[in-house]
Amino acid sequence: MDTSQLDAAIKARGKEFFTSIAGEAPSIFNKGWWTGKVMDWAMKNEDFKVKLFRFVDVLPYLDNGDSLSRHIDEYFVDDCGELPPVMKFGIKSAGIAGKIGGKIMAKSIRANIEKMARQFIVGQNTKEAVHSIDKLRKDGFAFVLDVLGEATVSEAEADARLEEHMELLQALGNAQSKWKPLDGNGEMDWGHAPKINLAVKPSAFYSQAKPRDFEGSVQGILDRLLPVAKKARELGAFLCIDMEQLDLKDITIELYKRLRSHPDLADYPHLGIVLQAYLRETDADAKGLVEWAREKNLPISIRLVKGAYWDYETVKAKQNGWEIPVYTVKAESDAAYERIAGYILQNADICHFACASHNIRTISAVQETALSLGVPESAYEFQVLYGMAEPVRKGLLNVAGRVRLYCPYGDLVPGMAYLVRRLLENTANESFLRQSFADESDHDRLLENPVTTAQREAPAPEPAPSCEGVGPFRNDPAIDFTIEEARRAFPEAIAARRASLGRTYPLFIGGKDIETDDRIPSTNPANLSEVVGEVCQAGTAEIDQAIAAAVTAQKEWARRPAKERAEIIMRAAEIAKERIIDLAAIQVLEVGKQWDQAHADVGEAIDFMEYYARDMLRLDNPRRMGRAPGEINHYMYQPKGVAAVIAPWNFPLAISVGMCSAAIVTGNAVLYKPSSLSSVIGYGLVEIFKEAGVPDGVFNYVPGRSSVMGDYLVNRPEISVIAFTGSMEVGTHIIETAAKIQPGQDHVKRVIAEMGGKNALIIDDDAELDEAVVHTLYAAFGFQGQKCSACSRVIVVDAIYDRFVDRLVEGARSLKIGPSEDPGNNMGPVVDVSQQKKIKEYVEIARKEGTILVEHTAPAALDTDNACYVPMTIVGGITPEHRIAQEEIFGPVLAVMRAKNFDQAIEWANSTRYALTGGVFSRSPRHLEQARREFNVGNLYLNRNNVGALVERQAFGGFKLSGVGSKTGGPDYLIQYMDPKVITENTMRRGFTPIAEDDEWV
Repeated sequence: MDTSQLDAAIKARGKEFFTSIAGEAPSIFNKGWWTGKVMDWAMKNEDFKVKLFRFVDVLPYLDNGDSLSRHIDEYFVDDCGELPPVMKFGIKSAGIAGKIGGKIMAKSIRANIEKMARQFIVGQNTKEAVHSIDKLRKDGFAFVLDVLGEATVSEAEADARLEEHMELLQALGNAQSKWKPLDGNGEMDWGHAPKINLAVKPSAFYSQAKPRDFEGSVQGILDRLLPVAKKARELGAFLCIDMEQLDLKDITIELYKRLRSHPDLADYPHLGIVLQAYLRETDADAKGLVEWAREKNLPISIRLVKGAYWDYETVKAKQNGWEIPVYTVKAESDAAYERIAGYILQNADICHFACASHNIRTISAVQETALSLGVPESAYEFQVLYGMAEPVRKGLLNVAGRVRLYCPYGDLVPGMAYLVRRLLENTANESFLRQSFADESDHDRLLENPVTTAQREAPAPEPAPSCEGVGPFRNDPAIDFTIEEARRAFPEAIAARRASLGRTYPLFIGGKDIETDDRIPSTNPANLSEVVGEVCQAGTAEIDQAIAAAVTAQKEWARRPAKERAEIIMRAAEIAKERIIDLAAIQVLEVGKQWDQAHADVGEAIDFMEYYARDMLRLDNPRRMGRAPGEINHYMYQPKGVAAVIAPWNFPLAISVGMCSAAIVTGNAVLYKPSSLSSVIGYGLVEIFKEAGVPDGVFNYVPGRSSVMGDYLVNRPEISVIAFTGSMEVGTHIIETAAKIQPGQDHVKRVIAEMGGKNALIIDDDAELDEAVVHTLYAAFGFQGQKCSACSRVIVVDAIYDRFVDRLVEGARSLKIGPSEDPGNNMGPVVDVSQQKKIKEYVEIARKEGTILVEHTAPAALDTDNACYVPMTIVGGITPEHRIAQEEIFGPVLAVMRAKNFDQAIEWANSTRYALTGGVFSRSPRHLEQARREFNVGNLYLNRNNVGALVERQAFGGFKLSGVGSKTGGPDYLIQYMDPKVITENTMRRGFTPIAEDDEWV
């Protein structure tokens, strides 16, 4: 059958299908019920839909009447706009009836939403599930159970999920003997399919799965999933591996291959995997699986779905600067589904196919394609969601006979998250169910070939960027470890760097390398005997030499057009992009950064250069002030002179490049003093700026001992700007020292100082714990807590304290500690022995002031005198008067504080001398607004962690004793390296003056 004949047959079958279900509608769209009325209103009012779905999401956490009533007020009374009549009447009546009426109304809303959720959940326990399955099978439907659950954030939770699946399988096994086979003989449904069918989510079985640790993730999931698969075999059940977010796609495919080819399962055909048609890679994935099956001679099964995480994948890709991995036109996904389904059906001899769709066009296409290919009925089946698309499933049962319902099972808490996802899918404008049953769209349009639809709906191509000037600033893309080349690049780069360790790094002054006898070895904190490099140290004589070179070079550099300076800095950014993996690899070895953190550090360095170069072009244009005729007033900037940049070791490239490039692009010359702990990384600036064309003397690399040349550098009268990042103690000393006018000094020195923080995350009583726990662990222990922005206090509202802390503690115990070059490790060593000693002292203070909840150490074989490991520590029972709640530790020590309510949590968060970063996890609109007003920090993050600020999007910096100066990566930062000046010209000559277009004139 040719394509046009097949398409005609598909449309004809589709019209028959629509005719057979005429007059019916899914219960979700039934306007005779509360759910249908509310859904109808949500589809007409986007603002209400957002609030409704967010309320549904938070509902399980509202475990008392007051909390429930408050959230109803916040979501549906405060600034909500129009409400559906069915809710408006109830809320209005409750207001008249007072507090008692409010509670009755709240109880009614809860009951209706929970009823709606139960419509999509087959049971909350095995007894309920088996009872529901009995009824489904009597109606002629098979089932596949999907166990709902909170995100697995610890290995204890993974063990519990394993036990839950095993218990469910056993309960189904006990029940299956009373189930008659559907339309078949013997013990199998339809003569070939197991009665029991279970879908499993890989992430439920291993809490530490992540793309960069591909092998560790596959093995970690396999270790727990294998017993489930063996149990399924024992019971004669079918086991399907669900596909989740793109992060785990390749891990899931490899997991399936290993499970399917395992010696204990190779001869058992009832193992399947899910693929998502909306992913652009799925054509290749389906082909790869079929080819693998033929190579191994192992029958496989593929369940094809459209995909349920479109918004998530699109937003994540946009935020990270990646190619969007999903089709952006709905019809493209539909076309991909038909294309992939056709390929699978062509290989029906080796691959069983489960068509999972509510789309009548899609279903008809699968039926007609299978018919044209002569595919036996035993080689494919249809699946639809339990509780949705009832007319579709009934009509499908009549024409196909082999219909399986995808049945979520479990508690209402995770069930609400599932409900929200389903509601979002099916109330979207592009939803087939909405178009078919709510909007009653034309059947011919709904049955149109999706290839034709996609061509018609394709967006117009974006205009090519202008060749004039530079394009808009965009953050450098984050590394995507789902790509195999990215995972492979890091070990290769680390090995290459390791081969050249131990070399000597000279000073770089006035364009020349200068070696000194005083040298400091920089070592790998995971192996102190491994010397990364020998770094020459500058003394006062070398500082004098560098200042002389800088003063001379700066005069000429300042006269260069800003456009030329910006071009050089942008060229430096391009060089850094080309070397990004190498520049990250050295950070892994010299300061112990994890792969992703090291790559992000280099990415931020690139961003600083790209952003500051563009911003200098903006600031270079003199701005006219006032519009009075007869005079012209121009506001402009000129460079200050020579800048001393004193950089830290924790963001060794990003912060160094940020401060240096800002000074250079604004026309200053720089003396750059990196930390002695990261001076090899710092030498990378020499190579980058030199190759980019920064003139000799404009950038000078002068690592040195602070005790020898630190104050000497700050005191030199030629220095105009001091840019510092480090501790509060050193920062305030620099401010005090720089304030003194030295002999020969004719200016006040500008000090830009970022000096740390004692940052808090607040966990409200309605916080989404799946996210709050994971984000807190990352913010507290990523890069061993050695960030000025790191979370060192987590303030938890009393009502949710126990639930949060239990999961936090188990999550921390599940994190792996070891060398950062191993992608499976979450936490590595701290940067050096002195830092190690200091942190261990604070652990003892924590032990005295509170109760140690976690003291998680590195394996004994690693935790020796030859490495700088410290315990990952969580301490409870801390209140604001404790030192652990006030002093910056700069290490993996997290204080947990129990606040009686949100007001106290805000008060405690503001109770330190610092004001750098903070965060709030809450689903209360009022509390989030309160945090905006009252949480007093430079960077406040709502419902995400408080680290990882991006240039431009989250310009970074705080106040109080967290620093002085404007935010890095923001529109005010460069101004600090320049002096503003105004030039006024009188344009009146003998009573005549030219009138400009923008003059205020009569």
